[in-house]
Amino acid sequence: MSIETDILREGYDPKNPVRIYTDGIFDCFHYGHAKVLEQCKKMFPYVYLIVGVCSDEDTSSEKGKPIMTVSERAECVKHCKWADEVFVNAPWICSLQFLDSINAKYIAHDPEPYPFNDIPDLYGPFKESGRFLPTKRTEGISTTDIIERVLRDYDGYIERSVRKGDKWDKLNISFHRYFAVRMVILVKNVEKRKKYNPVKFYFKLWNAKTAWMKEE
Repeated sequence: MSIETDILREGYDPKNPVRIYTDGIFDCFHYGHAKVLEQCKKMFPYVYLIVGVCSDEDTSSEKGKPIMTVSERAECVKHCKWADEVFVNAPWICSLQFLDSINAKYIAHDPEPYPFNDIPDLYGPFKESGRFLPTKRTEGISTTDIIERVLRDYDGYIERSVRKGDKWDKLNISFHRYFAVRMVILVKNVEKRKKYNPVKFYFKLWNAKTAWMKEE
């Protein structure tokens, strides 16, 4: 078989899968991330997918502090069935030279321009050279969405953690805030009962306050 024929069959022969590279932060790994990797994997009948995971330093500098460390994020990607290989601490600015160094033919990403400093689109060189494959974002889910959900119901998640037994120092809240949450939980538990003795409840409340003050 000639070299030209072999190149044409790349991605269509199980013995000659096309190597595709995609990158991202993959913080709070969710089904939107998995669906993007699935798109990449299904762009040809036979694909070897390399997934780059950006470093903590680059992510903090360019996007904001990630919730998960790079090792945790990379581990999540490794356990996604669509990923064949994970490149940890991937370069924030990818180049054609980098693509060649990992022997990848294409890079896959959503087609929207990605400006960076004075560069109008980080993926411009790949688009111009015919080595870019477009993916689609999954609507309704993103890492930003997940963080915003927690922030919107912050009090509810603090109460949830206190119910599980977490203390104020672990939750980074004051003891007085912790005590107030414990009081709210106690009142809610009492209100669930159809009948209760107000006097007994008062003494229970006082004993609980005394015990929690000793924890401070």
